[in-house]
Amino acid sequence: MLREFFTQRIKRRFVRRLNNLKIARMARLVTRNSPPPSGAPVVFFKASTGIDDLSWNSGFHLLASWALRLKGIPVAYFACHSGMSHCVLGTNRDNVYNEMPCKSCIYQSRTLYTGTRVNWFNFDRDKELERALENLSVEELSKFEWLLKEQPVIARSGATKQSPTREEIASPYGLAMTIPLGALCLPGLRWILRIHHLNNDENTRYLLREYILSAWNVAQKFSKFLDETNPRAVIVFNGQFFPEATARYITQKRGIRVITHEVGLQPTSAFFTDGEATAYPIHIPDEFELNEEQNAKLDAYLAKRFQGNFTMAGIKFWTDMRGLDESFLQKAAEFKQIVPVFTNVIFDTSQPHANTVFEDMFDWLDITLEVIRAHPETLFVIRAHPDELRVRKSSRETVAAWVEANKVDKAPNVVFVAPNETLSSYELIQKSKFVMVYNSTIGLEASLMGKPVLCAGRARFTQYPTVFFPQMVEEVRRKMNEFLEVEKIDVPPEFKRNARRFLYYQLFCTSLPFSEFLEPSVRTTQTRLKSFALDELMESRTVKMILEGVLEGGDFLLKE
Repeated sequence: MLREFFTQRIKRRFVRRLNNLKIARMARLVTRNSPPPSGAPVVFFKASTGIDDLSWNSGFHLLASWALRLKGIPVAYFACHSGMSHCVLGTNRDNVYNEMPCKSCIYQSRTLYTGTRVNWFNFDRDKELERALENLSVEELSKFEWLLKEQPVIARSGATKQSPTREEIASPYGLAMTIPLGALCLPGLRWILRIHHLNNDENTRYLLREYILSAWNVAQKFSKFLDETNPRAVIVFNGQFFPEATARYITQKRGIRVITHEVGLQPTSAFFTDGEATAYPIHIPDEFELNEEQNAKLDAYLAKRFQGNFTMAGIKFWTDMRGLDESFLQKAAEFKQIVPVFTNVIFDTSQPHANTVFEDMFDWLDITLEVIRAHPETLFVIRAHPDELRVRKSSRETVAAWVEANKVDKAPNVVFVAPNETLSSYELIQKSKFVMVYNSTIGLEASLMGKPVLCAGRARFTQYPTVFFPQMVEEVRRKMNEFLEVEKIDVPPEFKRNARRFLYYQLFCTSLPFSEFLEPSVRTTQTRLKSFALDELMESRTVKMILEGVLEGGDFLLKE
């Protein structure tokens, strides 16, 4: 096992080295073949997309910026050069005082930007802010705000004015603003600690203080950079980790367009949007209906999905999905009905969007448990999300721990399915009366299968009528009891229609394929550059959609 570990490590380093040589060679080609730039620049912000290898989002960032430069559009790179005392990806949650891996990260960034100018930002500790944070609790730090004072205004001509006019003070340029630094830091803090409910201990307070100080440094440096460049748009990784969240907040306050990107639903694909990538905003025209060919395409995808043959962000969760065994079926036969309860990973970057009705997923589970105890005639199957045990990303606040603490598995009408169990959720759905989800994608799939779905958190698919989604806690409780007690649940026909339309758009319109230029690396959560000519890049359908989206305000959708 140890030998295999070191063999993989050596292989990764070797592949990384070869990949970086290819990236540097291509970067020089882009520089040599790009026409003289003209017009307002597009800013690419880089701080949280990989430390020691080429991440998928770094790959999307790089290729999109190359395409703009080859088109003659000025690109301004703003990248971290030890610019944070602590960053999210560099944090060691077992020892939060560890030094950041800046050397490796800077080396990787320098490789990406070979042959072009980069605006690097470093870290300056603000002593006044540090004193203000010193004795605050985690709760107080979470709500902390700080004033970004008015900077000298940079006129659009580029001249610096020490005494701005009344109109300029009232404009977004040079305007003082209060920044909610604590709130901007929370998603990244929860993600790296792998928990939602933060402990008020010194390790957590220390890390949150350092994140706030680092976010403040980003705010000051990036604000000045925006004054100097006056860009037409800013492009950032998903906008949830504090560097990108801070950059996005400041940019939007100035009235400048912000585009975020994330890994798409299809393998080797990206999702670009004017909204928040982790919320996955999609506009589907009212008149859009799937034709025969599109229906067949979607059905072929679903056939694979229902067999467990799919990946998400480079991860294949199920290698051997099994059906419902005889012991489960015998137990289920003792009950009037089956209701699956599908959970999520509590620290995931989707959760800030999901928590609109309930404070968090466990708040929902607590109410669900009350209903479970009141309905002994129903078998509830609580399924933990497979991502809870993902290597290098395992959760520290789990559904399994909640089950144990509340003795849920002792209840005669509950079956708990652990995250590493490969039981088929789809067979379970087929046998269910209705399905309960927080914001899991399987709620959309259950709706596609024609099952009633009771959703408790805002999900990507709740943008459209696809599931039952009550907007108050007591209404969720009432719906649970109603669905359990009625003989038949009437599902509006538009739920299934909208579910198919939404999933089709997610898969085949919003997921921009990069398979011509990127492929999985040794670790599938990382990527490596393929060999291709610059003409192939510029003729790519994906690249054309990104250029149209950035330069013409397009919707970043593949046109059929």
